[in-house]
Amino acid sequence: MTGLKAGTPVVAGGGDQSAQAVGVGAVEPGIVGLTVGTSGVIFATTPSAFIEPQGRLHAFCHAVPGMWHFMGVMLSAAGSLQWYRDTLAPTQSFDELLEAAAAVPAGSEGLQFLPYLSGERTPHPDPLARGAFIGLTLRHGQAHLTRAVLEGVAFGLKDCFKLIQNAGLGKIEQIRASGGGTKGKLWRQILADVLESELVMVNTSEGAAYGAALLAGVGASHWQDVPSACRAGVKIVNRVQPNPAQVEVYRRAYSLYDELYPLLKSTFSKMN
Repeated sequence: MTGLKAGTPVVAGGGDQSAQAVGVGAVEPGIVGLTVGTSGVIFATTPSAFIEPQGRLHAFCHAVPGMWHFMGVMLSAAGSLQWYRDTLAPTQSFDELLEAAAAVPAGSEGLQFLPYLSGERTPHPDPLARGAFIGLTLRHGQAHLTRAVLEGVAFGLKDCFKLIQNAGLGKIEQIRASGGGTKGKLWRQILADVLESELVMVNTSEGAAYGAALLAGVGASHWQDVPSACRAGVKIVNRVQPNPAQVEVYRRAYSLYDELYPLLKSTFSKMN
């Protein structure tokens, strides 16, 4: 009926993020996938079905047989930077904005950005949450605003990261990053510093499509299992280590960021 040759293998794939995790090799506990696209995703493989008591994380079967995963999703990651550029600096390129932001000290001299431009999903399932710049003074310029956006998104991803750690994942050894937001050197370093973990880039940019191809290869018996396929087809091409001095700055800045949503939640509700 389909016109396919009899005997053509048909292989189960996976959802977009589970296939993306396969595409970057995040298929074993301790290796976490980070996607910074329009939205931001922290994806962690787990050996069994873990539960986050308040239901703030997604917990599903992985595309890897016998494995599960935790997933935290923030709605405006690289989308926050896109909005910022399009709205406040439409004549400047992303490279120009990031080059200027690199000269601003870690912590943006006290300026904070809440990335809730579309409401939020993890860790605050709140469609009424709103974005904000908080802590503006006369000393802050455009470069501070840009860096604050990068840092605010990183703090939002840390929220997801902490939930996954606290829900039982244990030690996180490595983060495998992908998505348009990870192309810039500055943002990669900020992410490594905020998440306090090695951040690596791999040789594939096709993400979920590449992961689906690896799953097909396993299903067609080209590889014995998914981890073997990932070891053969996914190679690390870049590593970013956390900067100890900036890690300390970001710990303090994150503690302030962490207080802001609870303080503003009722105000956001009234605004709507």
